[in-house]
Amino acid sequence: MSSSAPRKIEEDRHRVLRRIISLFILFGIIPALVLCGIFFFDDRKYYIISIAIMLFSAVPLVLRFERRMPQARELVLLAVMSGIAVASRAAFYFLPSFKPITAIIIIAGAGFGAEGGFIVGSVSAFVSNFFFGQGPWTPWQMFAMGLCGFMAGLLFHKGLLARKRLPLCIFGFLMTMLYGFIMDTGTPLMYASMPSTELFLQAYALGFWLNVIHAACTVVTLLLLAIPFLEKIDRVKQKYGILGD
Repeated sequence: MSSSAPRKIEEDRHRVLRRIISLFILFGIIPALVLCGIFFFDDRKYYIISIAIMLFSAVPLVLRFERRMPQARELVLLAVMSGIAVASRAAFYFLPSFKPITAIIIIAGAGFGAEGGFIVGSVSAFVSNFFFGQGPWTPWQMFAMGLCGFMAGLLFHKGLLARKRLPLCIFGFLMTMLYGFIMDTGTPLMYASMPSTELFLQAYALGFWLNVIHAACTVVTLLLLAIPFLEKIDRVKQKYGILGD
């Protein structure tokens, strides 16, 4: 056995452990925080919940750098993608639901991995709401957008999402509709003291076409920008040897 084999095994174990922790945070801790804000704080402490979500979102990324300090340019890349995502949402403020932000988050996940997409999604949702308004919906958006980035990174780096326009557009459409479904699910919980099945159905019906518009914007953005963005991200990663999966 070569000397590199034990190191490779250790790296694989570390990657699996990191992914398990990421999944536990995304599907366990963060939904618990969102529900805690609803049922224990009556949606009045959404800033505290939002900051807690951002902190937990950073944990998987910190684990990636467990054996070394992150270089500034590695964090700058994620900050730049978050800034582009925020700007893309603000630029279309006059068109309800027509927001490219989800597409940018998906590109970030595909380019920088599940953990990178996770934190870009949650941070972008929080920061952009300083323009659109913070509220009890912010933790829901942070969770849903973080999920979009995480799933893009997970499927892309597992080889289940091809780097082609059609698969990326189909994935983007489905994830944006899932984002809308999550937000529509949160609406009755946020605004009704006793949410009923009828209220949930009304929320889904009223939000359906808005979600379709959002998903269509995601598809158009991915169609135009996904491949060029990913190619540029690859060149930067190769040049500096950063943010590998």
